[in-house]
Amino acid sequence: MEQAIIVLICILIFIILVPAALLLWIYIRDEKQEEHSVLRNYPVAGKLRYIFEKIGPELRQYLFSNDNEEQPFSRREYEQTVISGKYKSRMMGFGSERDFDQPGYYIRNALFPKQREELRIGQSPKIETMVYRIDKDNLLKRNEHREKIKADPYYLHPDDVQVIGKDTCQKPFYVKGLIGQSAMSYGSLGDRAITALSKGLHQAGGTWMNTGEGGLSEHHLKGGADIICQIGPGLFGVRTQDGAFSWEEFKKKSQLEQIKAFELKLAQGAKARGGHIDGSKVTEEIAAIRNVKPGQSIDSPNRFNEFSSVQVMLDFIEKMRAVGQKPVGIKIVAGSRKDLEELISCMSSSGKHPDFITIDGSEGGTGASFHELADSVGLPILTGLPLVDGLLKEYGIRDKLKIFASGKLLTSDKIAVALALGADFVNIARGMMFSVGCIRAQVCHTNHCPVGVATTDPKLQRALSIEDKQHRVCNYVLSLREGLFHLAAAAGISSPIHFTNEHIVYKEKDGRIKELPDLMKQHA
Repeated sequence: MEQAIIVLICILIFIILVPAALLLWIYIRDEKQEEHSVLRNYPVAGKLRYIFEKIGPELRQYLFSNDNEEQPFSRREYEQTVISGKYKSRMMGFGSERDFDQPGYYIRNALFPKQREELRIGQSPKIETMVYRIDKDNLLKRNEHREKIKADPYYLHPDDVQVIGKDTCQKPFYVKGLIGQSAMSYGSLGDRAITALSKGLHQAGGTWMNTGEGGLSEHHLKGGADIICQIGPGLFGVRTQDGAFSWEEFKKKSQLEQIKAFELKLAQGAKARGGHIDGSKVTEEIAAIRNVKPGQSIDSPNRFNEFSSVQVMLDFIEKMRAVGQKPVGIKIVAGSRKDLEELISCMSSSGKHPDFITIDGSEGGTGASFHELADSVGLPILTGLPLVDGLLKEYGIRDKLKIFASGKLLTSDKIAVALALGADFVNIARGMMFSVGCIRAQVCHTNHCPVGVATTDPKLQRALSIEDKQHRVCNYVLSLREGLFHLAAAAGISSPIHFTNEHIVYKEKDGRIKELPDLMKQHA
């Protein structure tokens, strides 16, 4: 009995003295430091301020922000994407959480919508995929199982298949769907994430993946997906040892069957400059792909050294198309109307033009950028897109090329609005990241992604199951395409390729409705 009492007293002393000693050590250390004023005056209590500041994003994300408050994506948008990938479902109950008092675009519904059998859809072959089914879901326990299904692909009708480079290339790009993966480089994302995306996009069919400016890797090729190979100012994957453009390397890439087109990246929405990748992400493999030194941070030039005028750029594109025999496009951020008009006017007068233009909105994402660039440079996609589309029509060359649009367009309704505003195709990056496991931790630039998506750290990448996530990518794409056809039916058209500005209106905050032509004149 006495021994038990002694042990208990020792435990109590330990419980009291150890925390007290720790607090005393914190007090003495922080009271003398000069870095933080709060800690100098309140060495112990002030520590709580920094603890809550550190966990503030998580507290807001899970406890304090409502479903529509968070940026850059709300909890509602995130959950919609995850659910469509995991369960292949877009169903909801009770009512929309959209704030209908706020201004925004709305899709006009037809008095007599299209019946399902009136829609022009390609529904074969069926796609084998895996979805989750919930067996039991309560506060303390969730039981789920996966099952195989044969899903409808929701391809475009064979007669509606879109062709990029139809009249300019020996090997044009035929596309059976309108939605694909936006540019995401291997290095910004880890090899498991890139592989899962490649496999899932190939599984869905009728889509594509963009390599990002980091260049083509074996992980992009593993799944068999159609690829748009992006070339940024750093020329990664098509450069010589001294950093000049290599026509030999470019020709080698163009001979790969999976590569369907090339894209020259002039700018990106979240960083209207060259890209950045932290040295901690630059492994031996990534360095070899990019022809740079491992372990060193990489900053691409702000623009290409190969051209500095519209005419020289168009000549460069013509040569790329002749050498590669495949479509060549450019990626831009709409900003200066004067610059855009100079570009499009030159295309019209010279007869030289890219096969497509990718327009990225200023709200687009990135693995790493500076606040001032991400917050304030360039126009949002729903402003820049109709500007470019309108100028192409004004100069009579809209039918000569296709438009890809990107910038937070991760749900079917947002995609439909972009199509109505002038896009032919839509690119999605962060929605694809959600489908492979991204939880919006917002540490993409640190190489410490907790779920193994935006990291090259092998230990962190273990969290990402390629087999599971590839099905989620596939389901997400199928779900978006299905949703587009639902919206087309509601608008009274047989296919989403027929969306025009007649099918949407803009509602002002006071309830007044603006027709799109009037709105465009107002913003011109």
